[in-house]
Amino acid sequence: MSSQAVAKTGPVGTESNCLVQTVAEAMKNEPALEAVRFDRARRSVSVATLGKSNNADLERNLMALVQQMELASQGERCALLDGTPDCSACPVPHGSEQRRKITIQAEPDATTISRVTCPTAPTFWRWCEFAWPRLVPRKVLLPDEADHEHEWKEQLLAAILCGVLGLTAYFGLFSGLFYALAYLAGGWFTAHEIWERLRQRTLDVHFLMLTVAVGSACIGAWGEGATLLFLFSFSGALEHYAMGRTQREIRSLFRSAPKAATLVDQQGNERSVPVEQLEPGLRLLVRPGEQFPADAEIVKGQTASDESNLTGEGAPVEKNVGDPVLAGTLNLWGVVEVAVLRRARESALQKIIHLIQKAQHLKAPAQRFTDKFGTNYTYAILSLSLAMFFVWWLGLGYEPFVSTALQPSAFYRSMTVLVVASPCALVLSIPSAVLAAIAWAARRGILFRGGAAVEKLAEVRVVALDKTGTLTTGELKVERVESFPAGREHDVAELAYSLEKLSNHPLARAISRYGKQQGLTALALARVESVTGLGIKAEYQGHSVLLGRREWLVASPAPTSGAEIPPADMGLSEVWLASGALVGRLLLRDDLRPQAATVIEELRREGLETVVLTGDRRATAENLKRRLHLDDVRAELKPEEKVEVIRSFTERNQLVAMVGDGVNDAPSLAAAHVGVAMGARGSDAALEQAEVVLMHDRLENFLNAYRLSQRARRVIRQNVFLSLGTVFVLVTLALFNGIPLTVGVVGHEGSTVVVVLNSLRLLFARG
Repeated sequence: MSSQAVAKTGPVGTESNCLVQTVAEAMKNEPALEAVRFDRARRSVSVATLGKSNNADLERNLMALVQQMELASQGERCALLDGTPDCSACPVPHGSEQRRKITIQAEPDATTISRVTCPTAPTFWRWCEFAWPRLVPRKVLLPDEADHEHEWKEQLLAAILCGVLGLTAYFGLFSGLFYALAYLAGGWFTAHEIWERLRQRTLDVHFLMLTVAVGSACIGAWGEGATLLFLFSFSGALEHYAMGRTQREIRSLFRSAPKAATLVDQQGNERSVPVEQLEPGLRLLVRPGEQFPADAEIVKGQTASDESNLTGEGAPVEKNVGDPVLAGTLNLWGVVEVAVLRRARESALQKIIHLIQKAQHLKAPAQRFTDKFGTNYTYAILSLSLAMFFVWWLGLGYEPFVSTALQPSAFYRSMTVLVVASPCALVLSIPSAVLAAIAWAARRGILFRGGAAVEKLAEVRVVALDKTGTLTTGELKVERVESFPAGREHDVAELAYSLEKLSNHPLARAISRYGKQQGLTALALARVESVTGLGIKAEYQGHSVLLGRREWLVASPAPTSGAEIPPADMGLSEVWLASGALVGRLLLRDDLRPQAATVIEELRREGLETVVLTGDRRATAENLKRRLHLDDVRAELKPEEKVEVIRSFTERNQLVAMVGDGVNDAPSLAAAHVGVAMGARGSDAALEQAEVVLMHDRLENFLNAYRLSQRARRVIRQNVFLSLGTVFVLVTLALFNGIPLTVGVVGHEGSTVVVVLNSLRLLFARG
């Protein structure tokens, strides 16, 4: 199965929990896959292929598909997965082309989905059975939190027991018994990890450590083995504590999401419904002290909302008719009616949760290297230790297993090499730092989508910024409406409102909010079409309606008299409308963010070049350049032209971080070395392309993210230098001079503890 099979099942928030649709999509992307059988009794998944296929890829990707399907269902399992012969709610209609290409055989304990093919084809199928995937309940916010939050306490207890029992054995009478108990306590979790790796047919540092401990016991060095297991289990507990603390910091961002909503029907009747049943357009009643159950828009009443759990904004945010409200935020004082904008699973809160879930599993480039390096290195060290055993025994004449007061045995020295050469500290050096940085940032409303972004942001030399919604507040307000000739301002506003209510651009949101506040009527328009970077066009009562930039209207087939009208005052944005003889414009104001000038100045002190990429007028852009002392501005740009500007910097080996928030910024975010999206209110397209999301919707958080990236990179370099340096020094001593096993254990495990503690500095650092 191709590696893209999982990605093609649907975008974020739209994954299906239908078994038919999931398997059909998998078959579409894997021609060799002929059938899939889900056996609930045996807890297995079997696949049939025609000809040769990569079974490892099939297993991995099919398990991912099943897990994705169940996680997307939010607890509502597919009926076929539970043995129901047919499912009336199946999103794949019985008569559809996709349904005709497959057959479904539902049995009491199994379900088989296969291609429609010739009767003899099944005789050539090659079946392969896999274990049932480990499914994680949807209610678990972060995939690995259960593995770390409490396990570190158990590991710490085991480490303490190992230490106490080891000391008791060293000073006590029943040393054999207490050493055995110390080994059991210290090696319990290590043995469990080894078993998990062996099931995956891999070895890692856990195997090395347990091998050394057992080897130490075999030559009578019980104390050294117990010391090793104590320090190794203690460093493991510390690692799990760091991971658990990281996840707890992230989880503290979110309050309990609302479970029910008060639905208001057309007659004004109220009834409570689960939030999962909410659909766009439904009207809800939200009372003071209640959470908004879904992303919605105020349609009646006034209030203020507490958005601190989502955006980090401590001050209440005023909400009037036409203003958006976010799922999970708190309604403070007003009784309001809201219209649902999107389903609960597509809300801003769920987008943030999804971003964090992905972030924890997207590894940094350096971490991917050490993961691969760690496995290969394990085999290399095992081979080196074995080779050195024979060198010391057969080549240099050491006793093979029995040490003397004057000379250690060849086996003892081999065990020492095995300990000091193990890459424990190196394997932990990068993920511990990256996850600590992600947690620190998330607590402050900065979301890194994986370790790669943590490393990459420190490399940028140019910061490109969008204007509207990035350097400005993005909360545009319609100052006034003009028509030419005067007198038809209402018609201009009504047509503009009818067009822009279909868009999500900041200009469109402002015009839509103005229309709702003024009680304008949404007209029935035909053939509505968005022209990227220029505006929107439609037809109304036989006339073509154009809404957008002045230059576009002037250059249109039906030229308007807008060319003779002087431009708007500095600081105002204008949106032009033309329909037959009707010409007009809406003037909007968007104030600069109060912190914009300070951030630009700080970026300059960091040695970064600042450039603004905007589709706004050149005069407005030049005024912005003077006010903020920017290095450069590029005005009147279409989305594809912004991409070309970014590529021009990249070709000069100047890596770019692009900061934006709108749909038209998505291509630029994708083209940049690091894409940065503004806020929970950023468009889905921008969030999908961004590697960093500033949830506070505050520009100064980009500066914090950049400085955090620099700190994280320094910590990673320190960790790698410390871990590799310790290994080099200890291995050199073990090979040429010989050092006691105890010294090797303390040096090796000590460096591991130091690396984890050094990474935790990121978690507790101040901004």
